[in-house]
Amino acid sequence: MYFQQFYLTCLAQASYMIGSQGEAVVVDPQRDVDLYLDEAKAQGLAIKHVIETHLHADFVSGHREIAERVGAKIYLGAAAGAKFPHVAVHDGDEIAVGKLRLRFLDTPGHTPESMCILITDTETSDRPTKLLSGDTLFIGDVGRPDLSPSHTPRQLAGLLYDSLRTKIMTLPDDVEVYPAHGAGSLCGKNLSPERWSTIGKQKQFNYALQPMSRDAFVDMLTAELPDRPEYFAEDAAINRDGPALLTAIAAAPLDPAAAQEKITAGAVALDTRPASVFGAGHLPGSINIGLGGQYASWAATVIGLHKPLVIVAEDDEKVEESVMRLARVGIENVVGYLRGGVEAWERAGYPLQTVPQISVHQLQEHRRPNPEEWQVLDVRRLGEYRATHMTGAIHQPLDTLAKALEAGPLPGVDPAKPVAVHCKGGYRSSAACGLLQAHGYREVYNVTGGLDAWVASGLPVDAAPTACAQSQKT
Repeated sequence: MYFQQFYLTCLAQASYMIGSQGEAVVVDPQRDVDLYLDEAKAQGLAIKHVIETHLHADFVSGHREIAERVGAKIYLGAAAGAKFPHVAVHDGDEIAVGKLRLRFLDTPGHTPESMCILITDTETSDRPTKLLSGDTLFIGDVGRPDLSPSHTPRQLAGLLYDSLRTKIMTLPDDVEVYPAHGAGSLCGKNLSPERWSTIGKQKQFNYALQPMSRDAFVDMLTAELPDRPEYFAEDAAINRDGPALLTAIAAAPLDPAAAQEKITAGAVALDTRPASVFGAGHLPGSINIGLGGQYASWAATVIGLHKPLVIVAEDDEKVEESVMRLARVGIENVVGYLRGGVEAWERAGYPLQTVPQISVHQLQEHRRPNPEEWQVLDVRRLGEYRATHMTGAIHQPLDTLAKALEAGPLPGVDPAKPVAVHCKGGYRSSAACGLLQAHGYREVYNVTGGLDAWVASGLPVDAAPTACAQSQKT
């Protein structure tokens, strides 16, 4: 048996190719599919099948792309209501790939149509050896139950309890588990960085597989779910309808005057450079989402799928990477990129904006004599904030910051006073600084090193929300 996991770090997404006797199946492919076609060719395999474990909400899948390019059949749970040519599968259905037997397990819960795939290599044994668990079972976690328009989170959580107990936990302990996501994905609460495990280990260490009643499981799983990005529903709909096939994805070069014209007409300048470089000088009103992190996910979360974009990058290679990664989540409206980058913009006589980078020690020195004058904005997620945060910090997650700013000034944050913005390490806070500047906050500082540096320096923290927290209902 040939078995390969492909892990896309920027989306925390795992896909798989399994092969036997010259045939192969790809499971949960990313949108740009050349890596599967190239690997299949290198291994002497013909891709005959593409399986979607469910309708993905956090990225646009490559299932139609593979089917179009190599003639493979697409398989998806019957409950998905997919609108493109496919084989609608039910619990117990099987397909053969050479000497491999792939059996579909109907495991609703993360979504109504969720399926897991149980793999048996009949050449060596009649016992299954691997489970592709999709978003039903993660390493250390399970799929979030609030992504369906047809079911309430409590209904889905109940279905997930049943799926785990009657389908997954009854498998032999030595069956290997390979999920569709790892740490960093918003499809669960607290995924492990490990990329595979076994049923036995998950029964031992996964909090969701511990003995508990159905009601207790439902209560636990639906409590304090992380904010669901608005683009999730759109990506799921794209995957249900069948994504458009990728054509040549490229951004047109724009000189500074043309870029300014696009921005004046409503385009967002998306600056993909590192936070420190962005802080030193950037186009006024631009948003910084660096390529060094989960770029596409944050772009879709902060900006959405539909606003026209002008890319600002360090070089043409970074522009190409930026555009492809955006397409993976369904952003295809890049109207161009700034040719020559910020240097060309400055040479043309256009103004630059800056975000001063401030260390945690500098922040503490500023706050110590006059804490009321220096506001601290924590843009991490609620669970992170509740675990520990700077004393006196105001909380507004980056996930919902743009919407909050569109509604007016942030509660508790005075635009006339300095605002020091932090996250865990400095990536999300740089994006937040750009948003604040675009909404009229002028004295904005990015805290380098974020809360990690603050804690490492032994500076004061609280372990429970303070009265200053303004976003408990977001």
